[in-house]
Amino acid sequence: MIPCYQTTTRFIPARYQAALLLEFAHSQDLDDQALFQGTHLDARAMLSEQALLTPGEYLQLLHNINQAAASRDTPFMLGQQLLPGHLGNLSHALLQARNLRQALDILIRYQAWLSPLLAPHLMTLGDKTALYWTDSCVTPRLRGFVVEMMMTAVSGMSRWLSGMRLPWQYRFNRTQPAYIEQYAVHLGTETRFNDYFDAMLIDAEWLDRPWPRGNEMTVTLALAAVEQQSPAEFCRQSLLAALYDYLAARIRLAPTLERTSADFGCSPATFKRHLAQHHTHFQAELDLARAHVTLNMINNQGYSNEQIAAYLGFHDANNFRRSFKRWTGLTPSMLRAHLLDSRVLE
Repeated sequence: MIPCYQTTTRFIPARYQAALLLEFAHSQDLDDQALFQGTHLDARAMLSEQALLTPGEYLQLLHNINQAAASRDTPFMLGQQLLPGHLGNLSHALLQARNLRQALDILIRYQAWLSPLLAPHLMTLGDKTALYWTDSCVTPRLRGFVVEMMMTAVSGMSRWLSGMRLPWQYRFNRTQPAYIEQYAVHLGTETRFNDYFDAMLIDAEWLDRPWPRGNEMTVTLALAAVEQQSPAEFCRQSLLAALYDYLAARIRLAPTLERTSADFGCSPATFKRHLAQHHTHFQAELDLARAHVTLNMINNQGYSNEQIAAYLGFHDANNFRRSFKRWTGLTPSMLRAHLLDSRVLE
């Protein structure tokens, strides 16, 4: 059985993310009642050590504050306050990270606390490293908002801890919005829309450049304290994040719903119901994993369509080509041209 949290799992300390939202709401002169609508929380509850949110309630708070603030800057302004955050030893470990690589490793390892709505992953793309995001507990309606918030959070944290604005490039899997000027102000001008995933790219050489306040011993001690305070059974990943990793690791074995649901400790019907609560289904998650494996194989190994088709278990290259077009809106040749164009532009 693979442990994981879901939208209704109550584990997020209210005094962390929710308290930040309350502080932001007060700075914008927003009404507390509007912020807490649809949750069991109030301002007093967030001061309690025992008050816990579900990811669904956290998402509801973000929805409420987005509606009440009615500003295109809101996700970017929230993101600026999010990391390293006020998470005790975990935030202290981020503050003392020796370089970008270690900070991103901490973000990914402790994503349940630091990024409970979107799952961060790393992928090598030639001489660049991509920090990309897949769904954990987010609705389609708020996905863009949360992506903007988390990208700003990572950008702001890396700028503060490195002492400089790092040359991130931003890729968004959606059409260009009307408020493009907000991206330029908060993220910079290196943005591209209509891409195949939501990602932040940076030259790999930046990963290991020392940060001024980095202290390996402090990070080790802080993370040891986090592990000691956390119950061993705590789920470090959401259902969708755990499923993504599971499928990507077994992609050559042609994973089935029946086998997968058994490994996750439930029946196929129950597993389908869980996925439906996350606004998705098994085939969509399998296709997402296949698309990202294909991206890696084309970009890093230079595999042909025939080789990728055989690896993924397709009968022929044409069948793979049609499927890839359905997954991403691109043909493999279009993706290769897209990657080549990106490198030329740089």
